[in-house]
Amino acid sequence: MVIQAGSLRSSLAFLMKEAVSNKSMQLLINRQKGKIKLKTTMTREEREEFLAEVRIGIVSIPEEGRGPLTVPVWYLYEPGSELRIWTGSRSRKGILLRSAKRISLVVQEPTPPYKYVSVEGPVSIEPVHFERDVRSLAYRYLGQESGEQYLKDIGGSAGVGEDILVRLQPERWLTVDYSKLSPPIK
Repeated sequence: MVIQAGSLRSSLAFLMKEAVSNKSMQLLINRQKGKIKLKTTMTREEREEFLAEVRIGIVSIPEEGRGPLTVPVWYLYEPGSELRIWTGSRSRKGILLRSAKRISLVVQEPTPPYKYVSVEGPVSIEPVHFERDVRSLAYRYLGQESGEQYLKDIGGSAGVGEDILVRLQPERWLTVDYSKLSPPIK
């Protein structure tokens, strides 16, 4: 939320009164530009916890001569570690990932109060490990029973023989949590 300088005094008085009555509201005042911004960024703990929840990630991979390839992915993440994505080595995504030095991934809460976490960083690629990576992802996103059926449908470990695991080391984070506004957006 940005408030223009013309209404700055009345808006500032209202927001300061609200900030006093609601300690979760954080204000960042930029006097040089005459604007007030409500701080909605997540803490490190909040963003890592949000990213660790089961969500569909949207990955963006650079592509020469075009806009980035931006596609949904399943991923694994534990706070403080790298993010892991499994994909086919011969897919467009897999081919582009082999030449990418850095990628971005975003996850969001699509219902109010809206939240999102975006990470960007270097990637490394290695062969996928069926038990550690593929089974973990299938169970995470489908549950044990449906996950087992999915693993059978793809041919088990033989079905992922040439697939790859992409490790994204988050270096840059961008976050928003609109539940920090007062009152929260519903």
